[in-house]
Amino acid sequence: MTFTRLLAAALAASVSALTASPAFAASTKFEFWYGLSGDLGERVQEMCKRFNDSQNEYEIVCVGHDTYEATLQNTIAAFRANKQPAIAQIYDGGTLDLMLSGAYVPARELMEKNGHQIDWSNYFSGIASYYSTSQGELLSFPFNSSTAMIYYNTDALKKVGFEGLPETWEEVEQVARAMKGAGYDCPIAFDPTGVWQWFEQFSAIHNQPIATKGNGYEGLDAEVVFNKTKFVDQLTWLKKLHDEGLLVHKSKATGETSNAAFVNAKCQIVSSSIADHGTFAKQAVEGMNWEVAMLPIWAGTERKNSLVGGASLWTLKGKSDEEYKGAAAFYNFIAQPDQVEWWSTVTGYIPVTNTGFQAMKAKGFYDKAPYKGRELAIESLTYTPPTEYTRGIRLGNFTAIRKEMGDTIQQVLFQNVPVQEALDGAAERSNAVLRRFEKTYQGAQLN
Repeated sequence: MTFTRLLAAALAASVSALTASPAFAASTKFEFWYGLSGDLGERVQEMCKRFNDSQNEYEIVCVGHDTYEATLQNTIAAFRANKQPAIAQIYDGGTLDLMLSGAYVPARELMEKNGHQIDWSNYFSGIASYYSTSQGELLSFPFNSSTAMIYYNTDALKKVGFEGLPETWEEVEQVARAMKGAGYDCPIAFDPTGVWQWFEQFSAIHNQPIATKGNGYEGLDAEVVFNKTKFVDQLTWLKKLHDEGLLVHKSKATGETSNAAFVNAKCQIVSSSIADHGTFAKQAVEGMNWEVAMLPIWAGTERKNSLVGGASLWTLKGKSDEEYKGAAAFYNFIAQPDQVEWWSTVTGYIPVTNTGFQAMKAKGFYDKAPYKGRELAIESLTYTPPTEYTRGIRLGNFTAIRKEMGDTIQQVLFQNVPVQEALDGAAERSNAVLRRFEKTYQGAQLN
C-alpha cells in the first residue's frame, strides 16, 4: 500500500472515530485503534463501553481497522501526519517496528507520571518478555495474549484405543496412522500458512533458534538460522505425514479452514491458538467431544516455554497530558481482576498477570466447561523461565519472513522441493529482508 493510500486510510479512520463516540460528554476524549474484527472486534467495542460507563472524566473512542497489518500501517501513516491515536494495538510481529520508531511513550513512564502504581513483575515473564527490551523493561501493555495449543477429537482417540491425550509427536503420528486405518479421511488438519504454531512455537518449546543474536534481541545484524535447526527434521516429518494422507491441507484456499474442519468433526486433530477455545466450544457439532493440550514435543526433549501471540497496546507520542491521563486510566481499568476475567470469558484470550490468573482460579473459572483447559496456555507460557530463544522474536519486517516460511512449507508439501533446498532458499531471502531493514535503521540500537 502506498504512503498516500495509507494516509488516506488513516485520515478516514480518524473521521470514523469522531462519529463512533458515545452520546455522553466527557471532559477528555482519546482514540484507540485496534486490528480485531468480527466477534472479537465487537468485544473490544464492549470493553470500551464498559470503561466509558465506569467513569465520566474520559471517553475512549475505539476504531477498528479489521486486521493487525492494516492497524500497523495506518498507525505509522497517521503518526507521520500527526493524526495518530493515543493508543494503538500492535501485533507481535510489529513489535520491533514500533520500538525503533521512537513514536511511543514507554509503559512505565506513562503510568508513573499519571500516578498509577504497577507491579511490573506481576506480568507473566513468558508474555512480558515479547514486549520488553533485552534488559526486561516493558514498553507496551500485553493485551490480547494467547499461545499455540493442539486440539483433539477425543471420540476419535477412543475409537483407535488411545487413552488420554498424545504428549509427543511420536504419539501424534501413532494415533494419526491408527485414525487413517479406522476410516478417518483427515486425521490432522494442516494449514501451511500457520507458521506461528507449526514453526515458531515448535522452535521455542524445543529451544531452537530462529535467528542469531538471541532471535534478534541483541542487534539488527541478526541472521535467520532455521535452515540449520531441528525444524529441518520437523518439516521433513510433516512432508512424510502429508504424503501418507495423515496431514491434510485445509485453509481458506481449499474452501474450509483447518479449524472449521475440526469443529465439524471432519478432521480429528488441529493446532491453533488458545484464543479459539471459546469459538470451538460454540461451533463444535452437537455430540462432539474434544479437549485441548499443550503442543507435543519430540520424545527425549526438555520442554521450554512457548511464545506469546496476539498483540500489545502502545501509547503514542504527540498527544496531550489529559489524553495520556485517560490512556493510563484505561490501562488501569482493564488490568483489574474483574475486567481480566470478563475479557477471558468472552474471548478465550488468557490473563496476562499472575493476580488475574489466580483470581480466576480461585473462583473456579477453569474447573468446568466451557473454560476447562484454557489454564494449560498459562502452563505452556510459564513452563520454564524464558531462554534466549523463547523470550520472543525480534526481527525486522517479520511479517515478510513469516510469509516466506509459509510459502516454503507449501513448496515442500505441494511442489516436492527438497526440504533442505527449500529452507536454504527461504533463509537467503529472509536474510535479505533483514539486511534491508538494518539499512533502513542504520545506527539504531536495541535496548
